[in-house]
Amino acid sequence: MIGGESIAPGARVTIELPVPQLYTHTPLTMPIRVVRGRRDGPRLFVCAAVHGDELNGVEIIRRLLRRPALARLRGTLIAIPIVNVYGVLHHSRYLPDRRDLNRSFPGSERGSLTAKVAERFMTEIVANCTHGIDLHTAANHRDNLPQIRGNLDDPDTLALARSFGVPVLINAAVRDGSLRAAAADFGIPMLLYEAGEPLRFSEYAIRPGVQGIFNVMRALGMIAPSRRSRPGTEPFVARSSAWVRAPESGMFRGAKPLGARVERGEPIGTIADPFGDAEITVTADHSGLVIGRTQLPIVYQGDALFHVARFEDVLGAAQQVEDFQAEHDD
Repeated sequence: MIGGESIAPGARVTIELPVPQLYTHTPLTMPIRVVRGRRDGPRLFVCAAVHGDELNGVEIIRRLLRRPALARLRGTLIAIPIVNVYGVLHHSRYLPDRRDLNRSFPGSERGSLTAKVAERFMTEIVANCTHGIDLHTAANHRDNLPQIRGNLDDPDTLALARSFGVPVLINAAVRDGSLRAAAADFGIPMLLYEAGEPLRFSEYAIRPGVQGIFNVMRALGMIAPSRRSRPGTEPFVARSSAWVRAPESGMFRGAKPLGARVERGEPIGTIADPFGDAEITVTADHSGLVIGRTQLPIVYQGDALFHVARFEDVLGAAQQVEDFQAEHDD
């Protein structure tokens, strides 16, 4: 039961979950689509726009719900394309109280606006599910290589992460207040898919996201295996990752794209003053693959420029990313 509504086997329903109204006295709801199969099985939630400026996931869920395979679903799919309705309305990462929803879980019925939304999501969605996938993009003025983050020390989460079908997995510790941390307290294996940049649609991020969710649903036995599916390639798990930061303020020109392999000490960009009198070379602090980078050419000293993940087999990971990029470019 969600929002007081019971969903019968074989039903597909839209639920408008009430959230605090706007200050104009206008009612506001969080839209939810529930697809329940005729047979019982896993209950998977897929959500997007926890940060209101991260829109790729909204399109991923739209395409997901149009797939004919859902007619033969086993279990239940709960799709929430816009969690942070307030942020989407204002093209903002945050809610009107300037809080980050993904640092406010599990929330509180007696707390701030953000805490109330978080608590409603936990009690109505997470508490009714067995698994979860949270769709994100990079933060403001950044772009991310398609990647899965999760607690890969947990065998169930690792198995789902491997099934998703992206070449890079990040074993990321949970952060206090995040949806992943709150779901973990419920014993729910959960993946976080990161790809693309905010306020933009990217086919390179969207198509792997749709396919990845279906891969997970197949792994869970929610839909039948595809007759045309090819054997998946083994993803690479990053040992750790860190940002290369700007040594000085100025105009930044990056020399490495997403997915590029870099060596420790290798030049990966330059920073110059507006006159071009002084130019500083940015070098990699460690070897690895570029999984995130800034899109903004104006930087201050200390700004994050390149997010570089470390791997045991950097060459293998780089080849895997190259093959992945070629497949989705096609």
